[in-house]
Amino acid sequence: MSSAGVAVVPVRNEPFVPPDHMNLELGLRENESIWIYLVLSGSMIPMRILESDSIASLKLRIQTFKGFVVKNQKLVCGGRELARSNSLVRDYGVNDGNVLHLVLRLSELQVINVKTTSGKEFTFHVERGRDVGYVKRQIAKREKGFTDLDEQEVVCDGERLEDQRFIDDICKHNDAVLHLLVRKSAKVRAKPVAKNFELSIVAPELKDKRDHDGVETNNRRRNDVGGEENYSRGYEVDREVVPRKPPDRDFTLEPVIVNPKVELPSVIVDMIKSTFDGLDSGKTPIRSVEGTGGAYFMQDSSGQKLVAVFKPIDEEPLAVNNPRKLPVSPDGEGLKKGTRVGEGAFREVAAYILDHPKNKRSMIYSDEKGFAGVPPTAMIKCLHGGFNNPDGLPTVKIGSLQMFVENSGSCEDMGPGSFPVEQVHKISVLDIRLANADRHAGNILLSKDENGQTLLIPIDHGYCLPESFEDCTFDWLYWPQARQSYSPETIDYIKSLDAEEDIALLKFLGWDMPPKCARTLRISTMLLKKGAERGLTPFAIGSIMCRENLKEESVIEEIVQEAQDCVLPGTSEAAFLETLSQIMDRHLDEIAGSLL
Repeated sequence: MSSAGVAVVPVRNEPFVPPDHMNLELGLRENESIWIYLVLSGSMIPMRILESDSIASLKLRIQTFKGFVVKNQKLVCGGRELARSNSLVRDYGVNDGNVLHLVLRLSELQVINVKTTSGKEFTFHVERGRDVGYVKRQIAKREKGFTDLDEQEVVCDGERLEDQRFIDDICKHNDAVLHLLVRKSAKVRAKPVAKNFELSIVAPELKDKRDHDGVETNNRRRNDVGGEENYSRGYEVDREVVPRKPPDRDFTLEPVIVNPKVELPSVIVDMIKSTFDGLDSGKTPIRSVEGTGGAYFMQDSSGQKLVAVFKPIDEEPLAVNNPRKLPVSPDGEGLKKGTRVGEGAFREVAAYILDHPKNKRSMIYSDEKGFAGVPPTAMIKCLHGGFNNPDGLPTVKIGSLQMFVENSGSCEDMGPGSFPVEQVHKISVLDIRLANADRHAGNILLSKDENGQTLLIPIDHGYCLPESFEDCTFDWLYWPQARQSYSPETIDYIKSLDAEEDIALLKFLGWDMPPKCARTLRISTMLLKKGAERGLTPFAIGSIMCRENLKEESVIEEIVQEAQDCVLPGTSEAAFLETLSQIMDRHLDEIAGSLL
């Protein structure tokens, strides 16, 4: 017998309004509450809240009513992400009648557990972008009795699904249980279970007793509604390749090189070649179900390995072709203050370029791994029908291509106490000098080096190097490692950093940084170097850069404002920075003195 399924809970269009007798208990008095409208996957849901509610409590209410875990929620209002959990709804200017967009972070994987009637058990992972045919091949490779793919069917609500149907699409648009039927000749029996039907399959007797095992497949999602935590963002794939003729497709892929004097390092060339070979073999990009923008996993020629992640600039959050249906930015500003829509790819590449290897700086790319371990990243242009093209006509897209890193999950999947101190410190150095406005535990991957030691891999740098410090946030700030002092080796690396050389390097490679972004890099590098010289911890330095709440300026913002007040209009950048340096010295000396 064989019965398998994924239970999918649909989004209901019911308002988040408690019964009248509960209003007083929840504090929702009519004269204090406001109505907002929550948009998710095209549905608009009315919700009554208090202006004095915190973002954390708002997300908790969404979890209570809809089941979406708090850490998987992103709220966007008026083109800005409501990212600070301790800030109030009214701090973000949310008023009566405003529309909030809810973006959910879901696991990239579906875990399939297979048990045979003889007691054999095994588990494999399937990317949510895989199709039905891939699932059938997985079963065929693991179970001798089901090697004939024509003798397998996947059925949902009585409808036979074609091999080309994506598993994620099936689960997204159908609230029934998905069943895997392993014999076309099987007898199907149905019995009602709640609102759905449970299907049982009785397979005919096979000649070889060893092949008589029925297959019971239990398919479940991680981090789905009412599901378990997401313990992995990695992928397991089978080692065999099913030969098939690649479909005819028109595509282009090539690096964007502004300066003809630039020679790409071999690690970048190999990544682009592997991505090209995958497209040439008919392997379609797999769109990520995470994040607020469009991101695509690119496969190698076998389809058994992911080689890179492509992020087109026209699919960034608030951009014209954003696949999450977020509204287009009215003034060009990104989700984070001081960032611009369409510049995320440049920042992704800049983070890789400025992650200099230890004890080595140059005016060209390097094959050597950077100090913080940012995966190799390059700017490319690519044409393919698998990207988000609302008008149905593929167009050439420019964006960042970053090497895919095998991992065992992200830092939000476990407590930070087990992370090596030096690994946390290398992330802090990167984030402080780049004034990262979007560092959270979910974009730090967990991996292992050749000796089995834990590695932290920083990704998602589309909101680094902003024009201002307003939205700088570092999750590691509250980890215990951040309160330990930098090692002498890390301090030596910090001493070697030079903002002017970095700005010149980026210009040489093709990105002439906007003046405000260049000023941010100069100031943040200055702060990191001065703080490390005084023996300040990552926590102490990071606290200077990050606001305690949305309305209160950070110390670095106060320093910048004081410097601006001290100079005359038209003062040179060098003179301004000298004034700012003196003010920063005074603040840092006071902070260092208070820690003695």
